[in-house]
This record gives sequence, structure tokens and C-alpha cells, in this order.
Amino acid sequence: MTTFSTSRQLAASPSLVFGAMKDAERLAKWWGPAGFSNRFDVFEFKTGGKWLFTMIGPDGASYPNEAIFLTIEADRKVVIKHVNQPHFQLTITLEAFSGGTLLRWDQTFDDEVVAQSVRQIVEPANEQNLDRLSVVLGLSEG
Repeated sequence: MTTFSTSRQLAASPSLVFGAMKDAERLAKWWGPAGFSNRFDVFEFKTGGKWLFTMIGPDGASYPNEAIFLTIEADRKVVIKHVNQPHFQLTITLEAFSGGTLLRWDQTFDDEVVAQSVRQIVEPANEQNLDRLSVVLGLSEG
């Protein structure tokens, strides 16, 4: 297994950050790398809930995704299992601190060979996700 980890200090409360995850309309605005948009077909934001969506790249290419929400702890943690290839589990944790929220993003791939083959895409894409989240939260300009 291989895990790609990043973190970000956000000048927003854990409840505001969590709100940008549980609201499908807001999540669709920031999920994915820069230049991508999303179409959510199923979004059951609950433990065991399904999430079926298509990410649309800047070139118009469609990337179908299927995931399950394994864990949801309001204002604290969301764990997502990516069901289609590439298989991974994403754990997003929110920790309050005096200036807002420390967000930790840990993406663990089941197959180390697959992880290494997508490393050059995943590492910058995860940072771009958090950049886009900052814009949705009103913490920076897009």
C-alpha cells in the first residue's frame, strides 16, 4: 500500500469545512484537480452511502467514479472508499485549532504499483483540491 498525504490550515471552523463536504452543490465546485467539473448522479452522504459521479476534465473527457462513504463523523472525519479503478481509500480529518481547522488528507492506494504510476498526477491534484476548497470557503480567490 502507498499513502499520499497532505494537510492544510484553513481559517474556517471545522463545521464550515465539513459543510463544504456534505453539501453536494458545494462539493461539486471544489472536488478534483484544477479545471475539472463534476456531475453527481448519486450522493448519499451517510455511512454506507453511495457516491456516483463523473469528473469532467478541461478537455471535456469524462471520468466515471464510484465511491462509498465508509465513515462520517460530523465536523471531524470523512472516509471514502473509491470502488472503481484505481482502488483507494481517502481519509479526510478535521482538527480544530485556534486559527480554524487543520485538514489532513490521506489517500491510500491498495496497489503500490498503481500508486506509483499515478503519483505524478495525484500529489499535485490533491493540493489543487484543497486550493479549490479554500476558494469555496471564501478564503482565497479562484
